[in-house]
Amino acid sequence: MRSLFLLFVIMPVMELYVLIRVGQWLGAWPTIGLVFLTAVVGVSLLRQQGFATLRIVRSKLDAGQLPAREMVEGLVLVVGGAMFLAPGFITDVFGFTCLLPPSRRWLANWLLARGIWHVQAGPPPGGAPPRSSGRIIEGEFEREDDRRP
Repeated sequence: MRSLFLLFVIMPVMELYVLIRVGQWLGAWPTIGLVFLTAVVGVSLLRQQGFATLRIVRSKLDAGQLPAREMVEGLVLVVGGAMFLAPGFITDVFGFTCLLPPSRRWLANWLLARGIWHVQAGPPPGGAPPRSSGRIIEGEFEREDDRRP
């Protein structure tokens, strides 16, 4: 309950305060431009880092390894991207923290070490896959109803 209070009441008030102070120092239009600039930079960084993380996940899966840290890093990227949806400088700082690779890796490792997220390999949802006999039979087929006279 306390987290929700901080998230939905205290954080917007702090954002408004910072926006007003920056607006007094820079002026209204430069402050609005700066908010848009941080959003554009954040979205482009999110895109770049998201694709890089996806490439690492794919390479680890191809190698038969579980990309646990990378999966958590992907969730941290989603949170960081969501921070850019809220206009303001405080959330942008948190968003950039989630998007920068060293701090994102540290945060993912911290979350995994604390047991906040537990990633484990196991059977897919719905049960284990059917067992095969280990034999592979290759061949070709042709549907007879597809042939036209």
